[in-house]
Amino acid sequence: MTRYLLPLGIFLLLAAVLAVGLKLNPREVPSPFIDKPAPALDLPQLFDGGARVTGASLKGKVWILNVWASWCLECRREHGLLNDFSRRSNVTLVGLNYKDADADARNWLAELGNPYSVIAVDREGDTGIEWGVYGVPETFVIDKEGMVRYKHIGPVDALVMRDTIEPLVARLESGS
Repeated sequence: MTRYLLPLGIFLLLAAVLAVGLKLNPREVPSPFIDKPAPALDLPQLFDGGARVTGASLKGKVWILNVWASWCLECRREHGLLNDFSRRSNVTLVGLNYKDADADARNWLAELGNPYSVIAVDREGDTGIEWGVYGVPETFVIDKEGMVRYKHIGPVDALVMRDTIEPLVARLESGS
């Protein structure tokens, strides 16, 4: 009888672990950067290679970092929403073009529109690694003091924008 109970117990334990895992949201990966200073940012700009995008230049304002690439299909899915957001908002939207060819990125933006205030180029992906990027797209909200307050993995959809990002940005801008 005990030779049947052990496999049954293992099966039930495995089933319980899998059941719990199925209820988790894969977009909610804990980030070690939440409520901590944003990692360094010092990269060339896409449209002006002589100029740099730095975290220091963004200090004192709430800003959003959106990691994207022209080869990313999910980035295309969220891009219209980012265009709409940038038309409606005064928030600085920084693009981090990740592991992409400059010409491809420029062509992609010419075709789909450019929602970004400025675009940093991360050709090798080193800055993405420092920011803990798992893949593209990813979006971060950074407060006026340069602290990461939110990270979204995957494409931002209308619900996340309306219910999470926009209210958070409004709170951070008002200082509450």
